[in-house]
Amino acid sequence: MQFAGTIEIKADREKVWQFVIDPQQVGTCGPGVESIEEIDPTHFKARAKVGVGFISARFVVNLELVDTEEPIRAVIMARGQAPGSAVDAMGAMHLSGPPDGPTTMRWEANVDISGTLASVGARMIEGTANKMIGQAFDCMRAKLEA
Repeated sequence: MQFAGTIEIKADREKVWQFVIDPQQVGTCGPGVESIEEIDPTHFKARAKVGVGFISARFVVNLELVDTEEPIRAVIMARGQAPGSAVDAMGAMHLSGPPDGPTTMRWEANVDISGTLASVGARMIEGTANKMIGQAFDCMRAKLEA
């Protein structure tokens, strides 16, 4: 599944950059995120509970910041496991606009889910994912514009 979008944030680009590359800050906006552990500056481990329809799973996800160009773009890879399900994802974001804001964030993600969660059906997964993405970006905007 592929997802993409653009969001405008009324904050300077450096503030947005520092927020989105800090797993502890951005993790607070991830629906279902229970914890994030920093392994090193580019590797993290997250625990999250995700529900789709009547099925929920607790994932352990290994995250790697694979490419960055401060304060313009970042690419992250994620690989996670839950009992009976797995997820592989790659996400990218690009920040633009005047250095003192507002900042425009263009993002895209390619997500592959397998196992029990995938059996729920792409339409239901896509709807849930879009809802979770919207919640995450609303939270980020609220925190950065405060």
